[in-house]
Amino acid sequence: MIGPRLPLLFLDVDGPLIPFGASPQQLPGGYPTYGPGRRQPRGAGSNPLISRIDPAHGPRLSALPCALVWATTWMSDANDCVAPWLGLPELPVVSWPEPSDEDGAGRVHWKTRVLVDWAAGRPFAWVDDEITDADRTFVAAHHPGRALLHHVDARRGLVEADFATLGQWLRTGVPARGDH
Repeated sequence: MIGPRLPLLFLDVDGPLIPFGASPQQLPGGYPTYGPGRRQPRGAGSNPLISRIDPAHGPRLSALPCALVWATTWMSDANDCVAPWLGLPELPVVSWPEPSDEDGAGRVHWKTRVLVDWAAGRPFAWVDDEITDADRTFVAAHHPGRALLHHVDARRGLVEADFATLGQWLRTGVPARGDH
């Protein structure tokens, strides 16, 4: 159950937790992998990219003053594969409707409306690699509470600066690095 006092942190998996898309020039040596010899979570064998998730992110996410919520197309698979890898408990999962023809490049992301509805006025941060200014504009116009839409570079995934931004906003409500 999610407590009423803490802000929500909607967390995507692909991009923020599983980095992808960098060229060898951008990331010489390729992506680091974690947990060689470590017992794989149930279902992790079907996704060879799970080992790109840094298990150290789990304690860092748990330490943030928020209620974590999966906001990913992984749906409940995030609780089966990703949460155990990170040492997280089972988290609430946002259910997605079928994407509509209204969704697309330059428009509001198909997740945005659902997250605003799910938050129901409660402060929230959203961590995703597909957030745009259109999403920020929509949230500012349709969400009465505080909101931080934090774009993560999918080529690198969550890094120190992202945790610093999230921590500052969750503790003070003040955006960092131009986020809003």
